[in-house]
Amino acid sequence: MAAPRAYWSGNLRLSLVSIPVQLYAATRSAARPTLNQIHRPTGKRIRYQKVAPGEGAVESDDIVKGYEYEKGSYVLLSDEELDALRLSSRNTIDLVQFVEHCEIDPLYFERPYYLTPRGEDAEEGFRVIRDALRQMSKVALGQLTMRGREHLVAVKPCGNGLLVETLRYEAEVRQADTVFDDIGGASAPGEMLDLAKELIERKSAPFDAGRFKDHYAQALRELVQAKVKSEGGVAVDESGGPDYGGKVVDLMEALKKSVAGSGTRKASGKAGGTSGSAGRKASSKAASGRRKSA
Repeated sequence: MAAPRAYWSGNLRLSLVSIPVQLYAATRSAARPTLNQIHRPTGKRIRYQKVAPGEGAVESDDIVKGYEYEKGSYVLLSDEELDALRLSSRNTIDLVQFVEHCEIDPLYFERPYYLTPRGEDAEEGFRVIRDALRQMSKVALGQLTMRGREHLVAVKPCGNGLLVETLRYEAEVRQADTVFDDIGGASAPGEMLDLAKELIERKSAPFDAGRFKDHYAQALRELVQAKVKSEGGVAVDESGGPDYGGKVVDLMEALKKSVAGSGTRKASGKAGGTSGSAGRKASSKAASGRRKSA
């Protein structure tokens, strides 16, 4: 099996310690069957085009990004202007704060990725950060820019590597009270509650994702196989990472200087020039964004 392709390459930084790393997708969308749209009379596959009203299909080179700053009014932004923002998190995951995993509400978790060292020279520093997090049962918080968006991320040990999970910003999470207000607050009847608890106890077991199957996907595959066998298929017309690393020359010396320079054992949230707001506020609500994502 071919090795997976890195989704992002850059550095993992803890104060003065900078480790070259690579990020890989931890999930596979290809595991689910997908359906395409076909134009029945002609047998052609439906395609989606970028069109402008009154102009029809337009060329990709004629398309620019725009931000609606008020209803019906946009400011146009070129790729060069967006690239010039040059956030430090484009090339570096700066670990600015450490929290207990249980402090982050599950509502904030978005998507998981695997993080590995980039090259043999990076392995020692990578293992130091991984093992320190594991032994202290801590999750690191930082920020990472991917595909034009700056993400808040949580980093924690996972096997021999690290797991990076993107988190939603505070402004992206709807407060539950606005949805649950109409639900009565009275307690459930005692006898019914006891029966429910008994049923829950009987069905309690350690989590095993392998026990659960996607029944719809399986039924869809069986339907496709049956139709291919009975009717056959139809012919469809289908026409129409730079190197950011820096070798850590003396890992022990960098760690000692980082500890000496911090002045306190508590995270300041300002390491490497990253805004301290994410570091200070994320322990209970996972932090609000420093700006709206484009």
